[in-house]
Amino acid sequence: MIPKQKPKGRLRLPTSPWMIIGSVVILLIVVVVFAAQNYSREKQYMSLILAEKGAVIAKAVEAGARTGMMGMMWGGRQIQTLIEETAQLPGVLYITVTNRDGLVQASSNRELIGARLAGLLASGSQPSEKISWRFKDIGNQQQSFEVSRAFALIAGQGGGMHHQSGAIMSQGDDWCSPGGEGGGEKVILVGLDPQPFQDAAREDLRNTAVISGVLIVLGMAGFISLFWLQSYRTSQRSLQDTSAIADQVVKSLPVGLLATDKDGKISIYNKAAERITGLDLKNARGNEPASIMPANFCGLREYLDRGESISEKEMECEFTEDKAVPVSISASSIVNEEGNFVGQVLILRDLGEIRRLEEEVRRKEKLAAIGGLAAGVAHEIRNPLSSIKGIASYYKSKFADDSEDKEMAGVMIEEVDRLGRVISQLLEFARPAELKLSPANLNEILEHSARLVKQEAIAKNIRIELDLTPKGEPVVVDPDRLTQCFLNVYLNGLQAMENGGRLTISSYIKGGSFAVDIKDSGSGISVDDLAKIFDPYFTTKAKGTGLGLAIVHKIVEAHQGQVKVRSTIGQGTVFSFNLPLRPTGVRSL
Repeated sequence: MIPKQKPKGRLRLPTSPWMIIGSVVILLIVVVVFAAQNYSREKQYMSLILAEKGAVIAKAVEAGARTGMMGMMWGGRQIQTLIEETAQLPGVLYITVTNRDGLVQASSNRELIGARLAGLLASGSQPSEKISWRFKDIGNQQQSFEVSRAFALIAGQGGGMHHQSGAIMSQGDDWCSPGGEGGGEKVILVGLDPQPFQDAAREDLRNTAVISGVLIVLGMAGFISLFWLQSYRTSQRSLQDTSAIADQVVKSLPVGLLATDKDGKISIYNKAAERITGLDLKNARGNEPASIMPANFCGLREYLDRGESISEKEMECEFTEDKAVPVSISASSIVNEEGNFVGQVLILRDLGEIRRLEEEVRRKEKLAAIGGLAAGVAHEIRNPLSSIKGIASYYKSKFADDSEDKEMAGVMIEEVDRLGRVISQLLEFARPAELKLSPANLNEILEHSARLVKQEAIAKNIRIELDLTPKGEPVVVDPDRLTQCFLNVYLNGLQAMENGGRLTISSYIKGGSFAVDIKDSGSGISVDDLAKIFDPYFTTKAKGTGLGLAIVHKIVEAHQGQVKVRSTIGQGTVFSFNLPLRPTGVRSL
């Protein structure tokens, strides 16, 4: 039995969460109290500054008016002008002079002259040189800081000054004359704009609110972090145990496992994955799978990008150069309990030996069945076809030219010929034959076969481009069979480009092989069809026999070579051939 470890003591919190909350609450109260005191102090400071500013402006207007009346014989119009000019000072909203009953006698707002303002002086009170102030709403959601004091223009008025000469009193009915209409005690009102001070006060309140919010957040964060710390320690220990178990399970799996994180980087792999793929995955962790895996994950990328799961999908993947590995692939996205994407997992099962045995059995069964069928077809169909063609030719010669009967007889002959070609292809596929090997220049074979389809390409507005290796090393091949092989691929490419395009033929030396790539810009082949295109009788064409690519595969195999196909829907298809420069023996078709 495995000895049990002694349980470790529970994590003790070094500080009570309530102490943190209490400290934050106390600090918050201190901040709020200081903020309230600061707001009150700023309000008093604002009132004092504005009151002094208003008193200075009122005194300046009063002194200017007196000076003008005594020295330059001013009247009400000149004092009105003085008031209007003074009201242009920054921060001044208005200046108004009224009598003790509130009758406006001069104002920076001329529309108020002659109006009566209420609430200036209490009943029975007298104007005083002492200033008073109040906040007053003036419309448009605006306030005014209004400063008022006695406005004395003539000696002996309001302020107890000595009476002056009668020169000033000669103004007749002017409102500023003691005997004029509205004469008597005057009050000057100066309206100042308190907005800058109020904005500053609001800014202080906002700052206080922000500081208080930060303190609350910090307090809650401290409270929560203590519990999280304990939970983290417990989870970390559990995660370490789970991780150790998972690592051992992954290492012991007989199938290859490859997992990526949410950023698409490889995070997990095992030895079986290295063995199946033949790749050295020591430096794979932290890199994208595309840096080591085949393009598009062997064609699975489109499924994974859509979030679809793949279960036991059999295919061949070229993990390393010149080595296609048959594998069974299962893949899916990994999501957590909240439904968030956290990565992808790819499971590889090597089907090499199984696939080889299955393919061998299946191929032998097919060839045996096709051989027997071909013999029967040749015996039972070819002779009747010859008779049918002869009779159709006879009747065609009997009918008049341009007649419908003669045209129908011609169609019959054409269809008999087509059926004969199908039988010939069937016999060619089933009949064993020896290759006629000889040293040949593959570039010349490619050029010759391309010339054979040149006119058909021109008719379909398809451009053929040759990019051949300058090395003309001869290869031991059967030139006629390879020409037939390349022609079949060319014709498939031309048929896939209904609206024009480009057929690119390139060759190069690759190790001990001569490599040929034939690429078209056609409609492409679906992932499901890629695995079946070399099977006999598999075709996606309405009038196809399904033997063309099967014959191509057979010819390449007979040359001890390989042919592979890559395709993307809407972008085109690439057939890649690898033919040994020096085959070790001759194989029959």
